Amino acid sequence: MKSDLQRRRFLKATGIAGITGIAGCLGGEEGDEETDLSWHAGGTGGTYYPLSNEFKTIVDGNTDYSLTVQSTGASVENVGSLASGDADFALIQNDIAYFAKNGTGLDTFEGEAIESLMGLATLYPETITIVTQADSGIETLEDLEGARINTGDLGSGTQVNALQILQAVGIEEGDFEEENSDFESASDQIRNGDVDAAFVVGGWPVGAIEELATTTDINIVEVSGDTREAVKEQAQWFADDTIPAGTYEGVGDDVETVSVQAMIATHDGVEDDIVENVTAAIFDNVDDLTIKTDFISADSAQDGMSIELHPGAEAYFG
Repeated sequence: MKSDLQRRRFLKATGIAGITGIAGCLGGEEGDEETDLSWHAGGTGGTYYPLSNEFKTIVDGNTDYSLTVQSTGASVENVGSLASGDADFALIQNDIAYFAKNGTGLDTFEGEAIESLMGLATLYPETITIVTQADSGIETLEDLEGARINTGDLGSGTQVNALQILQAVGIEEGDFEEENSDFESASDQIRNGDVDAAFVVGGWPVGAIEELATTTDINIVEVSGDTREAVKEQAQWFADDTIPAGTYEGVGDDVETVSVQAMIATHDGVEDDIVENVTAAIFDNVDDLTIKTDFISADSAQDGMSIELHPGAEAYFG
């Protein structure tokens, strides 16, 4: 994992310039700016990527635009893509959006506010899921001290949340062995015993965990009681959440945890009419969605919005 460690040090050292540079390297195909729009998602094993492709189907079918959906390291890198103009739209977490817009909260953004970042809509709770093998002996967050932990892809909101949660119970970066990868690779590491636990942030059910649970007996670590209160005190963005019994094979009880909020973001360089038309296409056709349908609606699309709305979105939502 040496290259991952070097990459994290690079991100920390270079701040937003670093993630903007990475975003530039990840850029999608160039095309007609009037019709071809770039949409950055997340890893293929999470919720961002399949949901983004459902948005693509809706937008392609109801507007004159064509979305190109790209798999990425998710929230923090997606902010870099939006800052550089490499992405027109992206899915990010509402806490990461606030940090980026205000130049605070994370070393990456400290003093480097992304003033061009604009909100479009919030979507659904992103549940923090801490997965282990059932026989790992890890029952609480405190048990993670000294463990090998996959905290999520480098530059992702998952990694940010994982480190915040661990710090809330007194576990600092030097107190455990950190691994970094996307959700699918993290699930493989759990299955193979290469890590003791993995943090996954996404709307349940997360595909990578569903697949893992079909071949491996898993446990999901609770974040509850005084521990949950400590986590929420550590970061105001966390809210109470519950993973219902039966969401994953072999997990027969409700699991208390915390969540943040997923949102669609854009930037002020995208024309107002484009943002309004894309927003209208999505929220006029939410019945065509099959993912997170209990949460995504025009009525709730501003709940938890943490940054200024793009004028095009404001025109739609009024």
